[in-house]
Amino acid sequence: MKKNFFCLVLIILLGALCRSAEAAQSEKVPRIVYLTSFGAPSIRQFDAFRQGLKEFGYVEGKTIVLEYRYPKDNPEGTPAIVAEVMQNKVDVFVAADTTAIRALQKATKTIPVVMLSNQDPVAAGLVESLAHPGGNVTGVTRVTRELSGKRLELLKEVVPRITRVGVLWVRPTSLGTGNAFTNYEASAESLKIQLQSLPLIRPNPDIEGAFQNALKSQVNALVIVTHAVLGPHHKKIAEIANKKQIPSMCEASQQADVGCLMSYATNDAESYRRAAYYVDKILKGTKPADLPVEQMAKFEFVINLKTAKQIGLTMPQSLLFRADKVIK
Repeated sequence: MKKNFFCLVLIILLGALCRSAEAAQSEKVPRIVYLTSFGAPSIRQFDAFRQGLKEFGYVEGKTIVLEYRYPKDNPEGTPAIVAEVMQNKVDVFVAADTTAIRALQKATKTIPVVMLSNQDPVAAGLVESLAHPGGNVTGVTRVTRELSGKRLELLKEVVPRITRVGVLWVRPTSLGTGNAFTNYEASAESLKIQLQSLPLIRPNPDIEGAFQNALKSQVNALVIVTHAVLGPHHKKIAEIANKKQIPSMCEASQQADVGCLMSYATNDAESYRRAAYYVDKILKGTKPADLPVEQMAKFEFVINLKTAKQIGLTMPQSLLFRADKVIK
C-alpha cells in the first residue's frame, strides 16, 4: 500500500516537473515587437524583416514570437501602445520610424531597440555615434536626405524643360524629423530649378489640396518625400500625379512599384532584412551599445515605364540602361 502511495506521489512530482520545464521552455521563446506609428506596417517591409529572421534560423511561433503593433488613429498614441506592450516581457523592439524610436527611448532604457531610420540618427539624437551608439538603441540608417541632389539631377535629365519642381513633404513636429524640404534647396539652385513647397500635416494629410496648390504654382515635376505618414497614400499620390501628367521622383522603390515615375533610394527590402541581423545578435547576448549602426550603401534606381507611357513621356535610352529595375 505504502509502495503504491509513494509511486503515485513520484508520478505526480515527475508530471509537475515536466510541466514546469515545459512552461520554462515556453517562457524562453523570445518575443519581438515590431512597432510603427503611422498605421499598419508595409507588407513588403515587414515580410523582408521576417525573411531575414528565417535566414538566421528562426521559426515564428516555435523559436520566436513576432508581433507588430501600431496606433490605428493617431501617431500621438504610440506611447500608449508602448506602455501596453511592455506589460508583458519584450526581448527586442524593432522601430520602423522615428516617432516610434523616440517613444521607446522615453519608455525604456533597458529593452533593446533595433531602429530603421531614414535620417541621420546622430543628428537626431537617437544614438551617440554610428560606431558607438551607446544606450539601448542601434540598427540601420538609410541614406535618404543625402540623395536629394541626385534625384533632382535625374528629373532634369528625363525632363530637361522643367523649371519648377514641387516637393511634397510632411511638416515635422516635436515627434518628427527635420525639415526635408531644405535638403533639396541647395541642389535646386545649382540646377537652376525653382522649388515649390507642398507641405502636408500629419496625421491626416490633405493630398488633394497639395495637388491643387501644385497646379496653381505651375509645377512641371514633383518630388515625393518619403515619410511613414504617407505610406498608406503612395498609390493615391501616384495616381493623381499621373492623371495630371506630372513626372514624379520618389524616395523609396516601393513608391515606384505603385506608379511613381522614378525612385532613387537605398534598397528598402535589404535594410529591413538587415534589421534581423541586429535582432539575432542581441538575442545571442550582444548589447545594442556594442553594435555599430549600419548605414546602407547600396542604391537602387527604378523606372516605371508604364507610368512614363501613361503621362506621354519618352524615357532616354541611356537612362533605361542605367536603371537597376525597369517596370514594364
